[in-house]
Amino acid sequence: MLLLHVGGLVVRRITPVAVPRTGRGFSLQAVLRPGALLASLALAGCMSVSVPDLPDRTPSAWTQVPQGQGVAVDAKQWWKVLADPALDGLVDQAIAGNLDLQQATLRLQAVRIVAGTSDSRFLPEISASAKQVQDAAAVDTYFHAGIEAIWDLGLFGAAESAQLSAQASAGNAEALRNAAQVAVIADVVRSYLDLTVAQAQQDLLARQQAVDDRGEQLALVRQRLRLDEPGELDRLRARQAATRAAIAQARENADNAARALALLLGRDGPDPAWRAYRTPPTLGTFSLQQVPADLLRHRPQILLAESEVMQAAASKGSARAAMYPRVSLGGSILYAYNLTQNARSNSDSSPSIGPYIDIPLWDWGQRRARFHADEKQLDAALLGYRKAVLEGVSEVEGALGSLARQDSSIQSLRAANDAAGQQVKRQARQVQLGLSSEFDGLDAQRAALASQADLIGAQGARVLAFASLYRALGGAPLPLEGEDVSQ
Repeated sequence: MLLLHVGGLVVRRITPVAVPRTGRGFSLQAVLRPGALLASLALAGCMSVSVPDLPDRTPSAWTQVPQGQGVAVDAKQWWKVLADPALDGLVDQAIAGNLDLQQATLRLQAVRIVAGTSDSRFLPEISASAKQVQDAAAVDTYFHAGIEAIWDLGLFGAAESAQLSAQASAGNAEALRNAAQVAVIADVVRSYLDLTVAQAQQDLLARQQAVDDRGEQLALVRQRLRLDEPGELDRLRARQAATRAAIAQARENADNAARALALLLGRDGPDPAWRAYRTPPTLGTFSLQQVPADLLRHRPQILLAESEVMQAAASKGSARAAMYPRVSLGGSILYAYNLTQNARSNSDSSPSIGPYIDIPLWDWGQRRARFHADEKQLDAALLGYRKAVLEGVSEVEGALGSLARQDSSIQSLRAANDAAGQQVKRQARQVQLGLSSEFDGLDAQRAALASQADLIGAQGARVLAFASLYRALGGAPLPLEGEDVSQ
């Protein structure tokens, strides 16, 4: 059987070569002609789907590398360099309980299930039917039973395009899942740091409030002794009010950070144990092991752009395959039994097999336009990939630059903090010797507390820059190749 379709319309039908009966001739040529035609179409259909080379050029090295030989950071466990067991536990809880991460994981599982059946449309399809029919004269009644099979060969790259599209969909879902995990871990570190820094600021402000209260007491004594300066007490009370406002703001910052942390962990609310004071984590000297080329393998945004290139290449391949004839193999066996005639033989069967060819003709121009449009989409996807690479390099360089600036700032603030501490000690010594008063030493204490607050803020900013660095690098404990993401 050779069945031709032109633009969806049957234009020619060649009756199948029946199974020869006894006493009839058999023409080998009638069988070889359709076979030769099918073989030629199969050879022409062996067209592969080409995926273009990715514009993955990256610098050979970073322009700003952390100075010194410090701890080598494992990108899959970068937060453990901070050596904070409480933070380690929170990250583990977030990986297990974060709702965004669970959604992304389930979506990845769903896509992988569907992707595993991408080649099913190019496998043989078999159907069976049974029914009772009457002839045109409504005289005889027949029982028909048949088995039909059709096999779309997926020539001209159609099968490869479908497989590539499924791989691209799975890669897209996996990149989104990895991006969610990278973001969750970085956000947990940020929220934990915000919480601990706010608690440290509260502690310093409480000490500042004690200094302000002592200053008010001494100012009242100075006022009674007429030793005060004009407006001295008012200035002290204004400073007290400012300190109380700063304490309220720090408390609000801590509450906001605790709520954000609870949300990241998938909890209804913050853990009461988080209200206990914790020293903010600090970052020592570390060595960066990753090079720019590692971004191509680990940064989710680049992997996402790569999957978009694969999807565009698959669409282009499908559009190209649609411009060529669609060839399928078909076969059927029909069994008929006459239910009304009382004859010696009431049954008959008719087997047939042959190719099915669908030739695009009337809509070929539209299919060609679709192919050229998909070519443009592929070019756009390649540009998107290049942009993703440049953005990744830029983010890492920005984080490295921020780390360098914070290192310089911390060195200066440490020197200022040491000088402020020495000033407090000298002032206390002068008070003991009777060379100065306690009231005169309050300003030195305030300056020392302010210097400590600035240093804590700078150290926190350095940790944030470190988190931003490994977020840009795609640092996260990603599953191994072939690992079940449901585990």
